[in-house]
Amino acid sequence: MAAGAVCLTDAARNAAAQAGRRGLLGPERSPYFSPLEGKTLRCELCPRACRISAGKRGFCRVRGNLAGKGYTLVYGNPAIVQIDPIERKPFYHILPASRSLSVATAGCNVTCKFCEVWDMALVAPDDVYAYDMPPEKIVEQSIESEVRSISFSYGEPVICFEYMLDTAKAAKETGLLALMHSNGYIRKRPLDELCEVIDGVNIDLKAFNEVFYKKIVGGELKPVLNTLKHLRKAGIHVEITNLIIPTLNDDENDIGKMCEWINNEMGADTPVHFNRFYPLHKLRNLPPTPVSTLQDAHEIARATGLKYVYIGKVTGHQAQHTFCPGCGKELIHRVGFMIDEPKMDGGRCRSCGYEIPGIWV
Repeated sequence: MAAGAVCLTDAARNAAAQAGRRGLLGPERSPYFSPLEGKTLRCELCPRACRISAGKRGFCRVRGNLAGKGYTLVYGNPAIVQIDPIERKPFYHILPASRSLSVATAGCNVTCKFCEVWDMALVAPDDVYAYDMPPEKIVEQSIESEVRSISFSYGEPVICFEYMLDTAKAAKETGLLALMHSNGYIRKRPLDELCEVIDGVNIDLKAFNEVFYKKIVGGELKPVLNTLKHLRKAGIHVEITNLIIPTLNDDENDIGKMCEWINNEMGADTPVHFNRFYPLHKLRNLPPTPVSTLQDAHEIARATGLKYVYIGKVTGHQAQHTFCPGCGKELIHRVGFMIDEPKMDGGRCRSCGYEIPGIWV
C-alpha cells in the first residue's frame, strides 16, 4: 500500500475529524532516552542506541531530540489504519478467521532492501499522510468495527513503541487482543514492558546469516534471536516468519540451522511461516521464490522436528493448512483468507484431543 493510500474503518472514514493530512501532528515526550554530554541523548529503544544531538533525529527518523529532551514524533499518528483478516499478519494460531485492526506509522530501525512498505517505513513521518488517532480512538474504532484484536504491523512497531504500549494497555481493558508483527529489533527494558500487555507476536527472522542481516537488512541477527528467546521465556505466543529470497537467504544449510535453533530455543510447537518473495523495492532484479524452494524449506523444518510449518503467499498450497501432530487430521483449512471452521474444541483436536498451541477463544 502506498504511503498516501490510507484505508480506515467505515466509522473513521465518515468522521471529518479523521481526515488524514501530511506532516507532523505533534511530538510527544518519551521516557526511552538517557542523557549524555551537553544536550545529546541516547535512544534506549533498539540495539542501535542512537546518539542524537539537539535538533536531530535517530536512524528511524521518528525519534528526535528537541532542545535536549527526547520525543517520539509518531505518537497517535498512524499512516495506516485498516481492517485485515488476522491470517494476513500472519497469525495462524490466533482466533482463526477473525478480523484485526492493523495500525502502522512511518519509520523503521532497519533498511531492508526487500521492504514491502518502503514508501511508508523508510521515510520520515513528515512525508506521509497520517491520522490523528490516539490510543483511545484506535480502541474505540476497533470496538465499533467489531474486530477481535489490534495489530501493530506493516511498518515497524518498535519505533512507535510508546503509542503501541499505550494502545495495548487500553485494548486489554476492553477484552481486545493486542498483537505485533515486528523485526524484533528491540532492547530488553521496553521488551519487558511490552511483555506485560502484548498477547501475540510474529517476528520476522529474516535469515540465519549475519552477512545477510548486515548487507540486506541493515541490522544484526543476534538481537533478534535474543528477542525471540525473551518472548518465549515470558510465555508470549510467538510465530516466526521467514521470507525466502532467491540467491540471498535460500541456502539449505542456513535454513536447517535456523530450524534447529527454533526447535531448541523456541520449541517444536512454534508456528513457522516460509513466505514467498516477489520482486520489489531494491530487489526488483530477482525472480519470485520458486515454490520448490519453499517446499524444500518446509521439508527441512519438518525434519528438524517443527510441528507447525506453513508456506505463505502461495494460494491453495497444502502447507497453508493446520494439521494435528497427534493423529494427522486436518484441523484448519485455508484458501487465501477463506478459513473453514476449525475442527477443534477448546484448542484441542476434535479427533484425538491433542492440544494445539495458540489463542483460540
